[in-house]
Amino acid sequence: MPLLAINTNQPLAADQQAELISKASSLVAGILGKSERYVMVLLRENLPMIFSGNDEPCAYIELKSIGLPTDNTREFSKQLCEFITTTTGITADRIYIEFSGVERHLWGWNSTTFQ
Repeated sequence: MPLLAINTNQPLAADQQAELISKASSLVAGILGKSERYVMVLLRENLPMIFSGNDEPCAYIELKSIGLPTDNTREFSKQLCEFITTTTGITADRIYIEFSGVERHLWGWNSTTFQ
């Protein structure tokens, strides 16, 4: 049920992509306290993007989950920014993160919803 979507203007080699999504999946499961069995990570790289008037390395990230603990988004932001900076070199001041809590009946999976 957690979804982490990573969008960046940086090109990433196939081995970097595989490592990034694997580590991201584990990170999301850990910070949300959910089974990695339900975590999905989506990576879109080498996109045409501009931030702050230039096309220097940047990223837009979305973290969506049922029961997202909104009191913890500041800590989640810190951990996600550190992760992206470490794995891609994109600095935290060039990363936007959108957090979304989703109601159980609005998240479909396996021909049903989580309600």
